[in-house]
Amino acid sequence: MSTPSRTGLRLLRRAANGSSHARLVHSSAVRAANVAPILGTGPPPEAPTPTARTANDRIERRKKQAELLEATTTTRGARDGKSTPLRRRFWKEVSVQEVDNALQVHLDTKPLRHPQTKEIVRLPPSKPNLATALALEWDLLTSAQQATKQHLIPLTSLVCRALDIAGDDASGAGKIRRDITTSVLRYLDTDSLLCWAPPAGQHDVRNEAGESLRDVQERSAAETVSFLTDHVWPGIRIEPVLDGHAIVPRRQAEGVREVVQGWVEGLDAWELAGLERAVLAGKSLLAGARLVTEWSEGSAGRGRFDADDRFGVDQAARAVNLEVEWQTRQWGEVEDTHDVNGEDLLRQLGSVVLLVSGAGKTA
Repeated sequence: MSTPSRTGLRLLRRAANGSSHARLVHSSAVRAANVAPILGTGPPPEAPTPTARTANDRIERRKKQAELLEATTTTRGARDGKSTPLRRRFWKEVSVQEVDNALQVHLDTKPLRHPQTKEIVRLPPSKPNLATALALEWDLLTSAQQATKQHLIPLTSLVCRALDIAGDDASGAGKIRRDITTSVLRYLDTDSLLCWAPPAGQHDVRNEAGESLRDVQERSAAETVSFLTDHVWPGIRIEPVLDGHAIVPRRQAEGVREVVQGWVEGLDAWELAGLERAVLAGKSLLAGARLVTEWSEGSAGRGRFDADDRFGVDQAARAVNLEVEWQTRQWGEVEDTHDVNGEDLLRQLGSVVLLVSGAGKTA
């Protein structure tokens, strides 16, 4: 045995016998742990719960914020000798008035105008809900600077989009209509309702009814496809573009695209703007077409469907967001991501319903 090995054995025997010649590896002083005493008694307190708030509470809070902002801006302007008009809200009251057989939103006494053309925003008298929602959107703004940001006035942007389409059609150009038609038809071959998961395996998760993700997707798509082929595009057959056995979407059969294109081109300006918003929000032409058809006061769906059993905003959001909801139930939700996206989808689809619906009275 070599010398280093004998030395190691001697040190090991000394450590085992508790020899006083053993040296510690560290040089810090040994201290006992200081355990904090347990002072609490009884069960733990209940988790905090959020305070229930209504829409009116939110409106009042935003108005108070606007008043505080206005007071602060006025004080700074008086101190610096400067005026900041964009930081102030130059209107106090927002109202809806009927002028020359059209609904207008007035900021005090000034009518709301298109940000590009500067023309007065005129809504059909059959759309009082849309006019009221538009007025509420402007009443929630706290400064004129916020009115320059489109994400803070989404409904105003959507209404102006419809007015732009109507103006372009009246001029005979029709370029906006052609561009929208081309854009939404691209989603026919990648529709979110027609992209299905592979058939369920032995270990795949199922819901309470025993259905797999594939089963739920087939059932959801069948309801919308059946409605559209019965009421909107009769005589055509719509097939899934991805059924789990391929990675490249397949095109619909010959003639399907032409029928859908003819229907899209025949929509009025309000319906076309609503269809564009719905398709871009849900990535689904089928869901957007059904939503517009069931809620439109125009020729696309006036008085043809039961008002108590319509394809509403919640149903449309669930249909286009089906796989995401399935996965979040299984793996959990990413805070400030999935929940925010879901609320934004509801907001956009709700604006479509407001835009195309009405009392059915034309101007």
